[in-house]
Amino acid sequence: MGPQRAVSVTEAMGSAKRALEQVRLRVVGEVSEFADKPGYRAAYFTVADGGAAMPCLMWRDQYQASGVRLRCGMLVEMTGHFSAYAPKGRLQFVVRDLQLAGEGQLRMQVAELARRLEAEGLMREERKRSLPAYPRRIGLVTSPRGKAVHDVVRTLKRRYPLAEIVFAGVPVEGSDAASAIAAGLRTVAEAGPDLVLLVRGGGSYEDLMPFNAEEVARAVVACPVPVVTGIGHEPDTSIADMVADLRASTPTAAAESAAPAIEEVRAALATTSRRLGRALAHRVQHAEHQVAVLARRPVFTDCSVVVGQAAQALDQAALALHRALPARLEREAERVRYAREGLVRVGPRIGERDAERVAVGAAELDALSPLKVLGRGYAVCYTADGANVVRSAAEVGVGDRVGVRVGSGRLGCIVEEVERSDDGRSGL
Repeated sequence: MGPQRAVSVTEAMGSAKRALEQVRLRVVGEVSEFADKPGYRAAYFTVADGGAAMPCLMWRDQYQASGVRLRCGMLVEMTGHFSAYAPKGRLQFVVRDLQLAGEGQLRMQVAELARRLEAEGLMREERKRSLPAYPRRIGLVTSPRGKAVHDVVRTLKRRYPLAEIVFAGVPVEGSDAASAIAAGLRTVAEAGPDLVLLVRGGGSYEDLMPFNAEEVARAVVACPVPVVTGIGHEPDTSIADMVADLRASTPTAAAESAAPAIEEVRAALATTSRRLGRALAHRVQHAEHQVAVLARRPVFTDCSVVVGQAAQALDQAALALHRALPARLEREAERVRYAREGLVRVGPRIGERDAERVAVGAAELDALSPLKVLGRGYAVCYTADGANVVRSAAEVGVGDRVGVRVGSGRLGCIVEEVERSDDGRSGL
């Protein structure tokens, strides 16, 4: 066999490209680099595992159709083939199909829910409530069989035995765990705690998924008292942690943050007691000093300070009154004398005018008096009882008694005859 013909670099890369394109694989790896700049016809990224890294590209239309939005740290599963970029001499994997793999899919779902809840404002710091300084009742929601419940109860009994623990045992793994956790939060809240601890021990990302459920997140937000979470270990962060009023790194840390240590309470009470004692003593001393200062004032040692000025004013008023009364009485007596002299002068004249008026009135009354009429020979006839005047002959009958008043005296008469006048009226 003769020597092989030498080829150009372009030909060599073309041969490699054609050979590589025959290799079609399904690959799983973690995205370590990603570039998706506007105007690029393809999305460029790198996937890696512990031993190697592989540059990849995916054409724009296929990438958008996949529905996956790549970010560093995602675990992805790809189908495609190798190829070579001849101008740069670079190997690359051309992706035809892309989807999230295992935990990567879960993380994408959790991230999407987190963005939605954050947009609603459920993760804002100003929404979160401060914890009570000295809770009397603490709610606990966790698995009744896990290590977390024992750690929390032991920590609370050691640090703060004053608090009563209200416990709701719920499953923290499995398909029904999210509903059970939400129900446990509502049940514990009905017991009236001052705060609630939602905890569980460590586990895989999949094990912690119930705490990433929207139902649990909204139950945490709806709890009427502050909620402290202690889920998994320090690196683990769930959506329940994000919406909780306080996130602790572990269940034990959650119990420690829920209440102060009893030694700290005793020390704080002792410090407060000393401060109150000093403040009270200072207040008493200050009050004693004020009382002593007031007691030394003249108003409390000499009553004349209070009543002296008033007594002097009273004396002045008495003196003025003593001087004023005789002069006033003399002036009033003089006025009375003047008035009496005036009455003596004008009194007769006033009486004369009134006497004249009375005489005129008496003459007029006398002229109108019925007695004057009777004195001229007229008489007035009354009924027998004298109550009414008989004005018509029809008012009496034959035999009736009547009284007749004449100019001087009265006659008692018996009617012997009644005669009516021609105009229809009765008369004598």
